[in-house]
Amino acid sequence: MRGIFTPVTKIRRQVFAEVARMAYEGGDYSRIVEIPFKIIPGEVPTYRDSVFVERAIVGERLRLAIGLPLYPADNPAPISRGVEESAIAKKVYEPPLINVIPFACSKCEETSFFVTNNCRGCLAHPCTSVCPVKAISMVNGRSLIDKDKCVKCGRCKDSCPYEAIVKYDRPCAAACGVDAIESDHLGRAKINYDKCVSCGMCLVNCPFGAISDKSQIFQLIHAIKEGDEVIGAIAPAFVGQFGPLATPDKIKEAIKRLGIADVVEVAIGADLGAVEEAKHYVHKVVNGDEPFLATSCCPSWSVMAKNKFPEIAPYVSSALTPMVATARIIKKDHPNAKIVFIGPCSAKKLEASRKTVRSDVDFVITFEELMGMFVAKGVEFGEIEDAEKFDDATAAGRGYSVAGGVAEAIAACVKEIYPDVEMKIDRAEGLKNCAKMLMLAKAGKRDGYLMEGMACPGGCVAGAGTLMPLNKAASAVKNFQNEATEKIATKNPLAEVKE
Repeated sequence: MRGIFTPVTKIRRQVFAEVARMAYEGGDYSRIVEIPFKIIPGEVPTYRDSVFVERAIVGERLRLAIGLPLYPADNPAPISRGVEESAIAKKVYEPPLINVIPFACSKCEETSFFVTNNCRGCLAHPCTSVCPVKAISMVNGRSLIDKDKCVKCGRCKDSCPYEAIVKYDRPCAAACGVDAIESDHLGRAKINYDKCVSCGMCLVNCPFGAISDKSQIFQLIHAIKEGDEVIGAIAPAFVGQFGPLATPDKIKEAIKRLGIADVVEVAIGADLGAVEEAKHYVHKVVNGDEPFLATSCCPSWSVMAKNKFPEIAPYVSSALTPMVATARIIKKDHPNAKIVFIGPCSAKKLEASRKTVRSDVDFVITFEELMGMFVAKGVEFGEIEDAEKFDDATAAGRGYSVAGGVAEAIAACVKEIYPDVEMKIDRAEGLKNCAKMLMLAKAGKRDGYLMEGMACPGGCVAGAGTLMPLNKAASAVKNFQNEATEKIATKNPLAEVKE
């Protein structure tokens, strides 16, 4: 649903804008209890059965946007509890990252098949013949599926000449590539956190807006207000995310108007990672020391790979992700700065909470959350003139944000540094497809390969925190790649790999 302005989109953006506005203005934070009435005015419900339920859901969204946990439905507590204590200049985070707001869930039915009005009650009715458990019968001249008997094999659907039988999937579960969406005792969606890798695909595919992640914009703004030097590191997927007037140069200037001291392209970290992984591939995989190399820049993909296939975990690249590499580059010259990663991804919030990364990346926000900050500060791209040129990275580094771009960047480095080496590449997008690729690797059918995995179908430009349709975002990134002064990087100033 990215790029479609729906009521879910509207409410999410209003929540982020109001939290950002409250942080910038300061004062009495107990007034958070008034915000649900501002977002959901009047007495007549717009989206659900009750205006009170609508406001309660907004209240829970506000808590998550401040980084606070959800309240159990039977816990009598104001939404303002904990807000004052969270008004600090450092990240507030308590797992889990991705949350289902229970009373916002519509209790969508799990996978099932049902007969539509397209059924003509045909003489052949092959659906009854192919059903292995005799769950289909003819009632009043039409097919009827007994759901208590149905084993959801789908043979009836495939055999119907009128396509009158359809498969129904719970949208959040269908989008989850690791089967982490289950049901609670009331039939509402529930996340199995032993499986969840925080990719956020359930979040953006729930048409009821019942799933949300926690934000760090409240604490980020307090760091800005306290006078900390905050430097933004923006992911290469940012191009085109904020509308036709928002050129890359204007986006940089707009972010600085929020109180952020400077903005750097994360694509420079991607360049460094491409160089390091190119050398790793040649010295370890081509030489036969390791069977293959899997990329690691997508945290959801790498966590899934290590969790589901622990025996091949050692072959997931240990190179710094572009986010971490860029943060370390910034801190070489600004050791006391606080780094905010601005990107398309929910899972990066989890990556930045790892003990090995905490000292490098202080905050992570998405493009959608950044938009809320723009709204709170009244930043208009049409009013920005004379913006500083944004030209930090190469074309290859900028291409990391589109599916296939990571492998292409590494291959370009191999070709430049080791022209006699021929690479074998496989890639997958979407975690189910990534798992299939890893099954082939486990079976020894990807030896000698570089494997790129992307949790989000389409790559980072389709991440959970993006604002634009995939095709438009990918096209914008391509144009930005073409504007790069340099095409590929061949050196890594942070970590030279021995030749």
